[in-house]
Amino acid sequence: MNSKLITMPKYEAYKNSGVDWIGSVPKSWEITRLGMRFSERRAKVSDIDFPPLSVTKRGILPQLENAAKTKDGENRKLVKSGDFVINSRSDRKGSSGVSDRDGSVSLINIVLEPKGIHPKFSEHLLKSYGFVEEYYRVGRGIVADLWTTRYDEMRTITLAVPSYEEQTAIANFLDQKTTQINEAIAIKEKQIALLKERKQIIIQKAVTGEIVWNEQASVWTESAEVKDSGVDWIGQIPEHWKIIKLKHLFREKTVRSTTGTETLFSLRMEIGLVPHNDVSDKYIPSENLVDYKIVEVGQLVMNRMRAAIGIFGLANDYGLVSPDYAVFDVMGDINSHYYLTLFKLPLMGMQFRLKSKGMGTGSSGFMRLYTENFGNIKVPNPPLKEQEELMQFISQTEQSYAIGVLHLQAQIKKLKEYKTTLINSAVTGKIKVA
Repeated sequence: MNSKLITMPKYEAYKNSGVDWIGSVPKSWEITRLGMRFSERRAKVSDIDFPPLSVTKRGILPQLENAAKTKDGENRKLVKSGDFVINSRSDRKGSSGVSDRDGSVSLINIVLEPKGIHPKFSEHLLKSYGFVEEYYRVGRGIVADLWTTRYDEMRTITLAVPSYEEQTAIANFLDQKTTQINEAIAIKEKQIALLKERKQIIIQKAVTGEIVWNEQASVWTESAEVKDSGVDWIGQIPEHWKIIKLKHLFREKTVRSTTGTETLFSLRMEIGLVPHNDVSDKYIPSENLVDYKIVEVGQLVMNRMRAAIGIFGLANDYGLVSPDYAVFDVMGDINSHYYLTLFKLPLMGMQFRLKSKGMGTGSSGFMRLYTENFGNIKVPNPPLKEQEELMQFISQTEQSYAIGVLHLQAQIKKLKEYKTTLINSAVTGKIKVA
C-alpha cells in the first residue's frame, strides 16, 4: 500500500467479506449482492425522445457527432439522471459512469438504478479497479476481446456497503482527492508538452541555421554572419551555407520484387522503417508482395500520402516497402540523418503539403507528394562537417529532453497508481475518511 495511505486512519474492527477482491471490510458495513442495491433499467426508448449518450472511460457523455451511430434508434435503453451505466463488453473495459442527465444508450450497455446507495459512491465503487476486474471475471465469452458480462451475472457480485452517511463522506472525499490528483497529472502533462515543444524549437533552429556552433565560446549561438537564402520559408541562413534542390540530393530508384520473399517493412512516424511483423499481426503471404518495391541499406523512404506529417525513414536493412512509397538513393556527400530530421519538421511539412497534388480540396489523405515536386523543393545545405556536428547536438538535445519527459511520465504513473489505490482503499473500507 502507498505510504500516504498507510498513515491514514483505519476502522476499529474488521470482518472477512468472503471475497478476494474486497478482502476485509469494516465490521459495520453490510455484505450484500449487487442485485440488492441496484435494479436493472430495461425500458426501451427512442433516441428522438431521449438524446443519445456515449458510455466512455471518462464517464457518460452526450454522444459525439463523429461517434458510430446505430441504425436502430428506436431500440435503445432508457437512462435516467443518477443511473450507473456500464458497457458489457471486455473490449470497452472501464467504460462506465453515473449519468448526470436523462438519455438513451445502445443495448450493449447495462443500466443500473441505485437503491439506497449514493450515486457518486456507486460511481467510485463500480469504477474501482477491483470491481472492474471482478465484473469481467464473472462474464463469459470465447476470447478475451469478445468477453461479455450480462446483468444476471453482474447482479451476483458481492459488495460491501457502508451507511448512507459514510457513502456520502467517502464520495465527497474521493471527489476532492481525485480532482486534486487529476489536476496534478494535467500540470505534468502540460509540462511534457512544453518540453517537447521547446525541443522541437531548438532542433528547428539548429537544422535551419538560426543557431550555429561557436568554437571560440564552445556554445551554440545565433549566427553572426548571415545572408538571405532567397527562399521565403527558409529566410536567412549562415553566410557559408548553400541552398540546394532536393533532386540533387535524392534520386528515386524503383526496383520491384519478383518473389515477394524479402522482409516487408512498414513506415512509422516515431521509429521509421521497421519489420511489418513487429508492428502488425496481419499476415501477408509472399505472393501478395510480388511487385512491391525493393529497399536497400542507406536509402530514404517516403510515404507520398503522409509526407506532410513527416512519415520518412532511412533503411537499415534490405527488404520491401509498399509500392505507393517512394524510395530514394542518397546522392552526394551528405549526412542522411540531417535531412531526415529536416523532413520531420512542421516547417518542412508545410512545404510538402503545398507541393502535394491529388483529389479533394487539400486533405492530406487524398494528396500525394510526387517525386518531381519533391525534387524541386529548395532546402538548406550546410557543409558536411556541420551536418554531422548538428546531428550530434540534436542527439544530445533529444537525450536531455527525453530524460526530463521520462521523469515526468514516471511521476504521472505514480499519481495514477496512487489514485487507483486510494479509490480501492476508500470504497472497501481499508481507510477511514470521516
